[in-house]
Amino acid sequence: MAQDQATLRPDSLVLYKVRPARVLALGDKIDIELEGGQLKRVRPKDVRLLHPGPLHSLADLGPREGELAETRELLEGNETNLGELAELMFGEFSPATAWTAWQLVAEGLYFEGTPEAVRVRTHQEVAHDQAEREAKTAAERSWNEFLERLRQARPTPQDGERLQEVVRLARGETAGSRILRALGYQETVQNAHRALIRIGYWSQDYNPYPERNRLPVADPDLPVPDLSHEERLDLTQLPAYAIDDEGNQDPDDALSLDGDRIWVHVADVAALVAPDSDPDREARARGANQYLPERTVKILPQAVTEHLGLGLHPVSPALSFGFRCGEAGELTDIEIRATWVRVERLTYETVEQRLTEPPFAQLNVLAERFRTRRTAQNAAAIELPEVSVRVRDGEVNIRPLPRLCSRLLVTDTMLMAGEAAAGFCLEREIPIPFATQAAPDKVEQPADLAAMYAYRRRFKPTRLTGNPEPHFGLGLARYTRATSPLRRYSDLLVHQQIRAWLAGSQLLDTQQVTKRTAEAEIAAATVRRAERLSNQHWKLVYLRANSRWRGEGVLVDKGERKAVVLIPELAMEARVRLRGDPELNSRVRLIPQEVDLPDLTCYFRVHE
Repeated sequence: MAQDQATLRPDSLVLYKVRPARVLALGDKIDIELEGGQLKRVRPKDVRLLHPGPLHSLADLGPREGELAETRELLEGNETNLGELAELMFGEFSPATAWTAWQLVAEGLYFEGTPEAVRVRTHQEVAHDQAEREAKTAAERSWNEFLERLRQARPTPQDGERLQEVVRLARGETAGSRILRALGYQETVQNAHRALIRIGYWSQDYNPYPERNRLPVADPDLPVPDLSHEERLDLTQLPAYAIDDEGNQDPDDALSLDGDRIWVHVADVAALVAPDSDPDREARARGANQYLPERTVKILPQAVTEHLGLGLHPVSPALSFGFRCGEAGELTDIEIRATWVRVERLTYETVEQRLTEPPFAQLNVLAERFRTRRTAQNAAAIELPEVSVRVRDGEVNIRPLPRLCSRLLVTDTMLMAGEAAAGFCLEREIPIPFATQAAPDKVEQPADLAAMYAYRRRFKPTRLTGNPEPHFGLGLARYTRATSPLRRYSDLLVHQQIRAWLAGSQLLDTQQVTKRTAEAEIAAATVRRAERLSNQHWKLVYLRANSRWRGEGVLVDKGERKAVVLIPELAMEARVRLRGDPELNSRVRLIPQEVDLPDLTCYFRVHE
């Protein structure tokens, strides 16, 4: 409300915004003095009269002691004005008592209103507000103490719940954090990760990528039915071999040779996991096993592997793919049967030493025929460095994977089984997801590491579709993934369809298969991303722990500012600055300079 200028005179005490002011002169505008000697010219409506004066100095407005309790008791619940309130509380109405009384009104605890109409608040209102203010004060004190503990990197167990706000940002679940702002960080996922490490809530090596990608952290906890009784072809007389890396915990494929006939035995997961069962829906939602350096998280309950893993029991149930491989590498005489098999588990290194022995020598000859056919059909022969990254008891172990003939043997026989399954289903009009890949713009057979790196970057992604289109990278006209049903949902879906056809049961139609495949592939793509980021994370942990590491990189690409090198012993890319203009495939010595785990980067220096 505008102040009537007629009530003002020089040396009056007025309120300007929330500050006291002394009137100096009146005119169209009012000249006032503020604390500190500041002078202002303001409009009449900008000030409010508190006392007509005379006030000779704002320094005279010191605090006054009065009868607050008695005044409240006398006027509780009633209305008065500032002058009467000052007289009752201080025994006089002066500029100093008017200002002290107004400060109490402005505080709003015991009094509220305007200079002309002051209401004395009731005891219940005051008690309620006092409790709220005390709670607010306690909360602010607790907050400041909490922040101080974080700055000193000494969070308590009780701080964990509060810190979930930062954890959610570090996992990419939210976009902001009041705590992070208070600690002076920009609100990013990486800075939340960095802050949680610095304050000691997360360990230095904490891997956030599975949770950041919304992936489960444990195997499904679901009941699994017993294996039903059904007629199976008894192949236990044939030696069968599950060949994998040492320490593999889910053996789901094995090889046999029956004369010139190859059998690829695959764990008969569809015998226990029926379409639309709880385990089936859970596996579909997960897409694929998470193979992280520190742990494996499966798409199926552990009991499925315990019942069906090949070689985990003297005799195992399998879905077996039988075929012959002709002189030109073509597959003939394809059959798929539910079987019993007796499997021996071997490592790649063991089989490598036995490649001249039966049946591995014969299998190797047949695999080479098949590989020759694929190569003639432009199958990509890209051999970029690969490593195994494992974390045990907090220690990172990185082991390069050698180019073993035994590994090629197993790869090609698994591809044979995929081609056989695709042909089997296509001839019988069984809807399944076919794995396809379009050709790159330019087809070539790269001969060195830089050419392989460039060629791979031109590759188009593999797609799972209901149409049996070619898979360029494999050099196959038709192909499906069918040898890892313990690990990938799309393989399990193929098994379910084949088993339904063998039993004469109702098949899923193409639309149903496509829908389920798409759902699983979305999840599987997320798994692959988390695996890639987790492997990079642990490689950087390894470099940070081994500060004296020195290694060699191969120049595979040149940029305007930095070049890309591949580090074979880590199977890792790095961007570095190089002097001069070295040729592609040149080798450079590298020294790690700075590892930034939250940013997932390592800066290398080239050692001349």
